[in-house]
Amino acid sequence: MRKHWIDNLRWVTVLLVLLYHVIYFYNNKGVFGGIGGFGDGPQYQDVVMYILYPWFMPLLFILAGISSRYALEKQTAKEWFRARTRKLLVPGTIGLFVFHWMVGYFNTVVAAREGVFGEMPAVGRYIMCAISGTGPLWFIQVLWLLCIVLLIVRAIDRKDRFWNWCGKAGTVTIILLGVLFWAGEQTLIKNPRPESPDGLINLYKPLFYLVPFLLGYFVFSHDEVQEKVGKVWLPLVICAAAAGIALIVTTFGQDNTSPEYLGSPLNCLYGWLACLAMMGWFKTKFDTTSKFAGYMTRSSYGLYIVHYLVIASFGYMMKMYTQLPPVAMYLILGVAVFALSPLLYEVLHRIPFIRWCIFGEKRAKS
Repeated sequence: MRKHWIDNLRWVTVLLVLLYHVIYFYNNKGVFGGIGGFGDGPQYQDVVMYILYPWFMPLLFILAGISSRYALEKQTAKEWFRARTRKLLVPGTIGLFVFHWMVGYFNTVVAAREGVFGEMPAVGRYIMCAISGTGPLWFIQVLWLLCIVLLIVRAIDRKDRFWNWCGKAGTVTIILLGVLFWAGEQTLIKNPRPESPDGLINLYKPLFYLVPFLLGYFVFSHDEVQEKVGKVWLPLVICAAAAGIALIVTTFGQDNTSPEYLGSPLNCLYGWLACLAMMGWFKTKFDTTSKFAGYMTRSSYGLYIVHYLVIASFGYMMKMYTQLPPVAMYLILGVAVFALSPLLYEVLHRIPFIRWCIFGEKRAKS
């Protein structure tokens, strides 16, 4: 029986990613990426980043881990990994050169203006744009690597002994698993060296995201664990809200993506409690479906894949070539990403071969 709450939580989280990127694109907190804010003064709208960033991507990895467990109960490891490769690795590599080079163009346009590319031929610039267009695709690239790790772990635990043992976790143990969340954040490089892979490692955070992914597979894929989290959803929501308020009040204005910030106990406490709270809340209140929810379940992955081109293009053009007030830019960008991303997805996933390159789809979804 399909667990609709997982589907609903996934697409709602994807929509929150879209909202996050609208705010992130104009942030002035020193967060990598985007185009910069509107002066050095406080931008209180940036609070959205502080609310969402500690938990929404770890939550997506937890859900990916849960879904991986369910899929591997129906498919062989070979079938599953082949499907994962098509769905994740193809868009994360070939898709860069077919579609995401356009995102890379807006990411590199400032560098081009400053003459960084010099006399580089057009082919070289195209390759640079494609590589620079990775953007949100880091998620599917990391997820594909974690799938390889999972297959290795499964080979070690062939009889599911560890998985069965994890299913016995009580509510207190589940909450205390936040220590692993904190330990994962400690793998970030605190003082990344210039001109080294350190910055890239901190951006992708593979060792950190391995933690929620495996917790999803081994712990939260159990019906009993989901029921336990669901029973305490309200206390979890209250505690997560309290931790989040404390975090924002004490840290607003800092770079909320820095290793020091992410590794702080309060950030980890809030991030973990928020993940649990969202799962418990949706398990209890949103385990239903509808025509709209069904559509979002089918299309949310595609929206995630294409949405950043809308943000990068509209956001850049408004900031550089208009005198619109900031509030108008946010509103226009928000409407554009939520209205045009579905349209862009609907067009692209109906084109043979293109849908395989960009979305890893064999055929158009009905």
